[in-house]
Amino acid sequence: MRSVFVTGTGTGVGKTVVAAAIANTARRAGRDVAVFKPAVSGLDDLPPNPEVWKSAPRLPDHALLRLAAGSNQADDEVAPYRFGPPVSPHLAAGMAGERIDPDRLRAAALAAEAEADVLVCEGVGGFLVPLTVDYLVRDLACDLGMPVVIAASPGLGTINHTLMTIEAVRRAGLDVAVVVLTPWPVRPGSMERSNRETIAGLGEVEVEVLPGLDLRLPRSWPALAPPGDERRLEAA
Repeated sequence: MRSVFVTGTGTGVGKTVVAAAIANTARRAGRDVAVFKPAVSGLDDLPPNPEVWKSAPRLPDHALLRLAAGSNQADDEVAPYRFGPPVSPHLAAGMAGERIDPDRLRAAALAAEAEADVLVCEGVGGFLVPLTVDYLVRDLACDLGMPVVIAASPGLGTINHTLMTIEAVRRAGLDVAVVVLTPWPVRPGSMERSNRETIAGLGEVEVEVLPGLDLRLPRSWPALAPPGDERRLEAA
C-alpha cells in the first residue's frame, strides 16, 4: 500500500502505536515515510517545552509518529492543529478560539503523500469523532480514500466496538485492510483468542495482533509482515 488511514474503536485503543508500527516497518524496508494526524489534543498533560519531552513519560502523538517514520516533517506538516485540553478536536478548537479547516487538512495530507513513498495517516479518537460540527474523521478518511486499518483493544467489549467500526468504515465506502488488536498479552487467555476469532469471522476481516511496545525505542519493535506471511506477529 502507498497510503493507509489508521482509525480506532475509540480513544486510548492504540491507534498511534499501530500507526507508528506501520510507519516504522515501512521505514525499515527502505521506504521514505511521511506521517499525518489532523489534530492532536491533550498537550496540557505534557511538559510545555518540547526539549524535555524525551524525559517525559510519553511523547505527544505527532512526535511519536515522526520518530517512528524517521521523518523530518515539521510539526505543522504532521499535525496542522495541536491543542492543550484532552478533549474532542472540535471542542478543543472552539476553546482555543479556532475552527478546524477541512481544506487545510486535505491539502496538508496530500502534500505529505506527494513527498514520500508511503503516507501513514492517523485519525483522532474513533471513526465518527467530529473535527468540526459537520466534518467527521470519517469524512476526512473518505476525502483521502485510503484503505483503513482499525486499532482495537483485545479485551472485554471489543467485539461490539470493533464490528460497529468495521460497519461504519464499509458503509462509508472504504476498504477495511486489517484489524489490529493491541496490546496483545504475552499469554493471551481464552477471551482474547475468542475475541480475535469472532471479529475475524463476523467481520470477515484479517485480524492481527501487536504486543506492547517500548514507544521510545522504535529499533526494538518487531517488523510487521503482510497478512498470510508466516513471519507475521502471532501470539506467544
